[in-house]
Amino acid sequence: MDRYQDKVVIITGGASGLGQAAALQIAKEGGSLVLVDLNKDGLEESKKEILAAAPEVKVELVEANVAKEDEVKQYIQQAIDTFGKIDGFFNNAGIEGKQDLTEDFGIDEFHKVVSINLDGVFFGMKYALKQMKKQGYGSIVNTASVGGIRGVGNQSGYAASKHGVVGLTRNSGVEYGQFGVSIKAIAPGAIMTPMVEGSLKQIGGENWEEAGKEFVSVNPMKRFGKPEEVGYLVAFLLSDQANFINAAVIPIDGGQSYKY
Repeated sequence: MDRYQDKVVIITGGASGLGQAAALQIAKEGGSLVLVDLNKDGLEESKKEILAAAPEVKVELVEANVAKEDEVKQYIQQAIDTFGKIDGFFNNAGIEGKQDLTEDFGIDEFHKVVSINLDGVFFGMKYALKQMKKQGYGSIVNTASVGGIRGVGNQSGYAASKHGVVGLTRNSGVEYGQFGVSIKAIAPGAIMTPMVEGSLKQIGGENWEEAGKEFVSVNPMKRFGKPEEVGYLVAFLLSDQANFINAAVIPIDGGQSYKY
């Protein structure tokens, strides 16, 4: 497919996991990319994989902390300076944070998770929307979580931040639809990414693979999702084919969010 021919997409968290998977799919469909992350080596690895699969596409790399507004403003401006526009934005960077009961959750840890997962999404939207409103078109996909539409337990900071992402998505979709911009969020469940693997190791230590089996037991499909499955969804949602999907949150969780 060539849905992304002559299009430019920014992806935060592009060094691994969902960001890397979405970038690879969009590049295969002809899209130019601006990949943003703090992990320089991971960014270089993503670029290497992308160019191996789609050698004709352009890939810009930006080291930036999404929790710092000035750095967000800079990566948005770099995309505009390089390509002259922003067609799509996968506002994806995030962390899971500490596993603990709410009463034991430290305020510094809480603020850290919220600053990356929620402030980072807000800053990204703030500056991308300025450009998209000026253009009269654009599409944003924010990464929420199944933890943003239901409780997950022992993850106060993560759940609060991802519920916030859902609220920002719905509110901004209502605001900016009139300007030709569609905004939606994905709500992944158990997707086997480095972040999820790290979380399982936090829970299960050396027995993290057993913890993983318990983790997916609440999932009707009884398996982990694959990053590329999320990449396919993001590539669709950012494309012109999904322009009328706005202020919506789309679960990709094997049915977990609907199981009681």
